[in-house]
Amino acid sequence: MPVHIPEILTPDQVAECRRLVATGSWVDGRSTAGPQAAHSKKNMQLAPECTKAAAARAVLLQALSDSLLFRGLALPRLIYPPMFNRYDEGMTYGLHVDNSVQTIPGANGQMMRADLSATLFLSDLEEYEDGELDLVTDCGSELIRLPAGDMIVYPTTMLHRVTPVTRGNRVASFFWIQSLVRDAASRSLLFALDRSIIDLRSRTQPDDPAVLSLTNVYHNLVRQWCDA
Repeated sequence: MPVHIPEILTPDQVAECRRLVATGSWVDGRSTAGPQAAHSKKNMQLAPECTKAAAARAVLLQALSDSLLFRGLALPRLIYPPMFNRYDEGMTYGLHVDNSVQTIPGANGQMMRADLSATLFLSDLEEYEDGELDLVTDCGSELIRLPAGDMIVYPTTMLHRVTPVTRGNRVASFFWIQSLVRDAASRSLLFALDRSIIDLRSRTQPDDPAVLSLTNVYHNLVRQWCDA
């Protein structure tokens, strides 16, 4: 299920990313879409080779590395270099599914399995209207619209779309993650166990036997289920 990670970027990091992408080189987003998605994709993307994109990407990757919540959720093995998109008034991206396998840019053709997708919002909510990330769940649509600096992570298996922006500009970063643990159910169990251990540790002594035992169980399960 989708997981909201609040404030993965600090306000200063958001401002730095926004400053960089604002002066970058933007291209038609359809240039990176597959044949099926291209007809429904109407947005702009920061050219991947743009130096401003590389600088903003470095800020994001450092923030991901620093986030215990993200690392516990995704157990990342590979992260596709974050990209940046912009939806101006009237722009949208129709219902689609992300590719199951991605070729990593600048990695000599190395490919990665896309287990999780992520959208990190860079625009303040007051700067645009609509433009929600619409995730199709078993219970219907889940509309996601988050403050600047917040991120949503969801299974790449989910159909999704971006609703039309009716005012302003919506700027975000997006990328994919290959997890060390391929199976989504196993990954969810590990995340729940990790969160419980962290909660228990905050309320007990560091060497509490129960916490140490659960930590041992956690790492043994990772060892059993890990692809690496």
